[in-house]
Amino acid sequence: MMLPAAPLHAVGADGQPRLGRYAGLAESFGWDALAEPFRRSAPWRRLHHKRWHFVGIVTDEVYCATAVVHVGWGSSAFGYVFERATGRDLACFSSVGLPGMGARVGANARAPGSYRSFSEHIDILPAGSGDWMLGLSARGLRIDAAYGGAAGHLLAIGPAAGGSVHATQKSGAMTVAGVAVAGGRRFVLDDGVAIMDYSNGLLGRSTGWRWLSAHGPDVGINLQQGYFGGAENALWLDGQLLPLGEARFDMTPQGLCVRTADGLVELHFTPDGERRDDKQLLVASSRLRQQIGVFDGWVRAAPDAAPRAVRRLAGMVEQHHARW
Repeated sequence: MMLPAAPLHAVGADGQPRLGRYAGLAESFGWDALAEPFRRSAPWRRLHHKRWHFVGIVTDEVYCATAVVHVGWGSSAFGYVFERATGRDLACFSSVGLPGMGARVGANARAPGSYRSFSEHIDILPAGSGDWMLGLSARGLRIDAAYGGAAGHLLAIGPAAGGSVHATQKSGAMTVAGVAVAGGRRFVLDDGVAIMDYSNGLLGRSTGWRWLSAHGPDVGINLQQGYFGGAENALWLDGQLLPLGEARFDMTPQGLCVRTADGLVELHFTPDGERRDDKQLLVASSRLRQQIGVFDGWVRAAPDAAPRAVRRLAGMVEQHHARW
């Protein structure tokens, strides 16, 4: 089943969120216009409005990633270059911004985002129709890349457990050109793929999830288990964007196995390594685990379709719990 085209606005004229999964990018989210039962007071929205913009780039050598996060009352950011062969970060940073300073996350996925501190800066900028540019500079770490192309974009809008309503934009594999410099080494990114995660919603005080993101030119998978249910689960297959059912993450004697309830996905994960990023503040905390590696198994476009083999598809499994 192909997904319908994304609405320009996530909230309709009646104040109801346009719940569902769509293909394309939204222009506005407008949570202040929500009606019951999703409506919340202005002070509540101020504290619970969470936005982030994540960019991941994977090549045969490295996995590069950065994120700019605004949590309503504060902000944070991180960036890293992970060497797949050794399973370690060549360079990384994780920073917390002061209230009212630090991160700027755009009103939609095409709006500029940035982060500034004394020693780090990040810029995520639109660059023409369907393209973006990433510039990151920190001590011992630099990423300069342009990415975009004809990859399909997912828009998912749904209720958020413990909060009100949430929306996320996920991309399929996009072409990329650029360089990363880390650990005194220079990596050309031109043979890799890039993905984007822009998320914007009214989330609960305590929010947790498991997220699988794995993408190549012909096959891509996005799965989430947690506060958003299966709202953003989707398969990119030969240029088509297809919805997927609820995801299960199970540890087996052979390692992590991920399946969907509709029988369209079964993947086994082999990690290259794990990176951790924990933050503990007076009123908030974040526990982040990202395993980077490859997936083997199969996917199919429909229950009666023949399985399509997936072999060594590069990606990540993330486990995150935030109290914010």
